[in-house]
Amino acid sequence: MIYHITRMTILPGMPVDKVEEAVESLRNQGRVIPSVISFVVGPDIGGEYEWGATYVIEDLDGYWEYLKHPAHRHTDEIGLPLVDKFVSFDITDDPDPQIADKIASLHQRRYEEDPALAKLVSDLNSYTGSSAPGPHAN
Repeated sequence: MIYHITRMTILPGMPVDKVEEAVESLRNQGRVIPSVISFVVGPDIGGEYEWGATYVIEDLDGYWEYLKHPAHRHTDEIGLPLVDKFVSFDITDDPDPQIADKIASLHQRRYEEDPALAKLVSDLNSYTGSSAPGPHAN
């Protein structure tokens, strides 16, 4: 199993209705992406982030389906412009010693196939995660 986790803070002054729309879009990902076995989206408690999401996915094929699904891309499009700080990471019980490299490779492939997405991510003030393109130097 792969537990894909994201945590984020919102830029100051973002409209509440736009934030609510983005959070609902995160929930929709869990409902409509077939490879998502279970999920939780809600306030991130006890840390420096405001919101978090966890998606449980069985394997790398399902992970790729999750990454490429139009519902995920929609969330990126409407949500990332609202985000100040973002982190994504994965926890897995997969015994493959190359699993981290394989997950990073899927993320990198996604950014290479979607330059507009890579720009959205690169424009964040702070982003860490699997193969994150980074924030760009201002």
